[in-house]
Amino acid sequence: MSKEILKKVRQIEIRTKNIVNDFFGGDYHSNFKGRGMTFSEVREYEHGDDVRFIDWNVTARTGKPHIKVFEEERELTVLLLIDVSSSGVFGSKSKLKIDLGVEIAAMLGFSAIKNNDKVGLILFSDEILKYIPPKKGRSHVLRLITDLVNHDYDKKQSQTSIKNALEFASKISRRKNVMFVISDFMDDNFWTEMKYLNFNHDVIGIQIYDLFEKEFPDLGLIKVHNSESNERVWIDTSNEQVRSDFSKDFSRRLNFFAQRCKNIGFDLLQIGTNDDYIKALTRFFKRRAKRT
Repeated sequence: MSKEILKKVRQIEIRTKNIVNDFFGGDYHSNFKGRGMTFSEVREYEHGDDVRFIDWNVTARTGKPHIKVFEEERELTVLLLIDVSSSGVFGSKSKLKIDLGVEIAAMLGFSAIKNNDKVGLILFSDEILKYIPPKKGRSHVLRLITDLVNHDYDKKQSQTSIKNALEFASKISRRKNVMFVISDFMDDNFWTEMKYLNFNHDVIGIQIYDLFEKEFPDLGLIKVHNSESNERVWIDTSNEQVRSDFSKDFSRRLNFFAQRCKNIGFDLLQIGTNDDYIKALTRFFKRRAKRT
């Protein structure tokens, strides 16, 4: 790896680990429960204990009431499904959509290992580009981040197939996992797969968009390139009606997508590259924790 990549990985580690330690670790833990309860020990009964957990065999043998103590089987497996197609290489400010996606993925990865969970990575566009099986530990998360940073995003124009990514995640996941799908979701042919995966796993979508996609500025006559369809068209952004139509259409599509996700019980967070994603994630997971 070049020194530049190592430096970027290190910067992401420092920034996201601080966020996890200062704000986010507790929210992560409270959102994602373990696979169940396992027996821990037997102890003497204390006032207020649930009588349903009395161990009658030990009670009879000792002559004193004892109860069984259970603890949460905490270890989880977290899968990060990251859309690395061409549409992510766009940003009107200081940060590309994919840059924001990498930071969020890193923060989720460090949150997972802080809770002693395993974390794995799937990079996809219109095909599965890389799969790193889930493991624990800081060095493993650093490897995931390095692969994200080192990916050649400009290698070719590529479309997105969220359907393929969801099918792949379903095939490799035998137990119930926590899955984060980080994408701009410029795709539509995946709802059947999403319903199935969401039924069997805890799936959360993080939809990333850019401010210029939502509020197009006055830049005069420009040629717009759709990186997904590879089409180019001229538009007159000095025309206020054109800009308004763009804004309304994009907002309508965001709202329609959010409502469709809600209808199938799929948790979705929509974040702009100009948003404070730390606050957005914190609010999202606090609301979510109240439902679990």
